[in-house]
Amino acid sequence: MKIKHQQTFIIWALLLFNTSCAQIPSMFKVSGSSLVESIDMVDKSIKEEAQLGICLIEGASIDPESYTDLWPRVASQLKMAIPSNNRFDAQRSWYAKHPSYLKRVSKRSSPYLYFIVTEIEKRQLPMELVLLPIVESAFDPFAYSHGRAAGMWQFVPATGKSYGLKQNWWYDGRRDVYLSTLAALDYLTYLNKRFKGDWLHALAAYNSGEGNVRKAIRRNKKIGKATDFWSLNLPKETKAYVPKLLALADLLNQAIKEQSEVEENESNWSFVANQPYFHRVSTESQIDLSLIADLSEQKMSDFYQLNPAFNRWATHPSGPHFILLPISKVDLFKKNLKNIPVKERIEFKRYKIKPGDSLNRIASKNSTTVELLRTTNNIKGNSIREGKTLLIPKASTNRSKYIKSNQQRLLAKHQKKRKGKKLKIKVKSGDSFWTLSRHYKVNLRSLAKWNNMAPRDPLKIGQTLVLWITDTKKYASLTATDSKMSKKQKLKKIHYMVRNGDSFARIASKFNTSINKIQKWNRLLSRNKYLQPGQSVTLFVDVTRLY
Repeated sequence: MKIKHQQTFIIWALLLFNTSCAQIPSMFKVSGSSLVESIDMVDKSIKEEAQLGICLIEGASIDPESYTDLWPRVASQLKMAIPSNNRFDAQRSWYAKHPSYLKRVSKRSSPYLYFIVTEIEKRQLPMELVLLPIVESAFDPFAYSHGRAAGMWQFVPATGKSYGLKQNWWYDGRRDVYLSTLAALDYLTYLNKRFKGDWLHALAAYNSGEGNVRKAIRRNKKIGKATDFWSLNLPKETKAYVPKLLALADLLNQAIKEQSEVEENESNWSFVANQPYFHRVSTESQIDLSLIADLSEQKMSDFYQLNPAFNRWATHPSGPHFILLPISKVDLFKKNLKNIPVKERIEFKRYKIKPGDSLNRIASKNSTTVELLRTTNNIKGNSIREGKTLLIPKASTNRSKYIKSNQQRLLAKHQKKRKGKKLKIKVKSGDSFWTLSRHYKVNLRSLAKWNNMAPRDPLKIGQTLVLWITDTKKYASLTATDSKMSKKQKLKKIHYMVRNGDSFARIASKFNTSINKIQKWNRLLSRNKYLQPGQSVTLFVDVTRLY
């Protein structure tokens, strides 16, 4: 009996020394094994589990409802092994030196945290994943990165679409708090299975792509190197990505322990109530966002905090017809919505079609889409007739009220004061962020960021961009050059060759001019006769304003 107790004691000591689990098991059985064999068995298991990024020992079962603050509930379920290396230490040191950042981010997480925690528990995933939005976006659902990743979970367009996150003029599912969380956990589950349960590999793949991690593993296998995450040659960002998550987990665990030991201790992790914050509600049809705010008696800023996916002033005509509301507002909204007929949930204005109009031009002028004009007015194709009337959906209040719409967020970016002098430019044919950054000698990523875009986003002809020039002489030189170029281009004469399907209206729309002006420049052409392919039409246009 004495020897058996000694064996158990030594194994316990080894476990305490080798693991960094938050909790210790209630018992560890040794049966029919020598002391050396038992120690070897424990040590081997610890190493194998550590390579997978999880802890050997499961914590005791917890009662989720026993907590008032969500962070201790999270900390009690942290299981990933904490490493001891320079890469981890560097990230931990940075977070430890910025407690105000942790407070700010944990406070920002409060509307979303309960939902994420409960989803992770349902799926029996590592609780460390609840910290991933801190690494990805600092819990900012409007975050947009240089790699075209959007939302709290930072989905790139293609991956978002493959996980059911719609992206269109009206709505971007990558910013949908509810659906993007489900999609992110689905994606992480898939990656974990693909990498045979290795969570560190799965997390690295979430950051840099499954293919990059697989290539790194194959390279190491080929040259006889270890294939655990810490041994792989991965992009710089990915090498720091996983240590950041583990550093946050370690700091949270430490903070909760210190708080429990000394009750007066103020944590760097802001209190988040351990209770649901929002509920998902159906609107049943397209609806103006300001009407939702009125019916639920909310400020627009509060509405957008839970509903950042909406790009415009209303929900998408064909859905999804769901919104998130604070639980305290759900019954009020449902009650008030019943009194608003579907036809009155969106306002319309009447528009008389003018000479030279096209569906594209009308849609562009009225901040709507050709598709919506067609469906609202029962139009097939692109044919419209001068003098006829169209019904055009419109915002029920001033556009500035929709403070987080794409338009207003871009306006806020453009109006933000920065170092240097602001220069506005119009995108011309052949322009890209790369060519413009070279021409104006500004940083590529900064140029994209100033315009609420990513460097790889496509530019549209006629689009207005803002850039900031710090060199006063260069600014004067550039504005003078651009002014001369602009004047030259306004006087430019074009001989346009008529193509199949061209009409006066189509050419006028294409070159941002009017039918009357085309007739004035081409006195021999009759408006009542069809244009013929191959026919030459003279135009005087400002090519910087082509759409």
